Amino acid sequence: MEENKYITSATHPLVKMVIALHDKKGRKEHRAFIVEGYRACQEFAAHNYQILHVFATAVEASKVQALFSHVPVMTVADRIMEKISTATTPSGILAIFSIPETSDTSKLQPGVVLANISDPGNMGTLIRSAASFGYTSVVIVEGCDPFSPKVIQACAGALPLVTLFQINWDELVTLACKNNLILAALVVKNGSPLTTITNKNILFVVGNEAHGLPQSWIDQCTLHITIPMCGATESLNAAVAGSIALAVCSWK
Repeated sequence: MEENKYITSATHPLVKMVIALHDKKGRKEHRAFIVEGYRACQEFAAHNYQILHVFATAVEASKVQALFSHVPVMTVADRIMEKISTATTPSGILAIFSIPETSDTSKLQPGVVLANISDPGNMGTLIRSAASFGYTSVVIVEGCDPFSPKVIQACAGALPLVTLFQINWDELVTLACKNNLILAALVVKNGSPLTTITNKNILFVVGNEAHGLPQSWIDQCTLHITIPMCGATESLNAAVAGSIALAVCSWK
């Protein structure tokens, strides 16, 4: 990487690479993802995520270089930042980090399972809730890419605070048994209330926003949990339901 390089061309190789990371295919190819904003970049750097490139507008360059003293900052024209950013209003600070290697499954601990969560906002919110209530494990089973820009944005800097496990359902069932963890499915009706949970070794399983959990997956969960509602709505948003479960059980 060249120090103090000022990028003004949209055809610059690094610009093309960053734009490729907007899509899952590009992230998979380069094994890298985008983080935007000073605080979010600071969190990832502080938790030992490997940083590959840093970009900043002229206004933000000196501030960012102070944060990443070991990595030369690439200054980019405002119009280039608008092109490489995925935000509606770019912060002027964008960094590329390596996607970490697969987590050691023997370290799986109580937390939340995001089972085919398809909305990046919901996934990011659930990751943030897990971190906020002291859980360290987030399991991704199918669904959207946890390293997509929209998920990273919704996490609000919380992703580095948890350990991600991207595995399939059968692997999860095996690991839960091996690590003495109880799978607790959040279901719309006929489940037990959260107040009945006494065991702390829980992995709450939150299903797809539109279709919930497949019945076969529900049947493989030891506990079925339903959050009672006093209103007239049929169900809660997936991120809200998962966050309530995480919060209530963390307070016990």
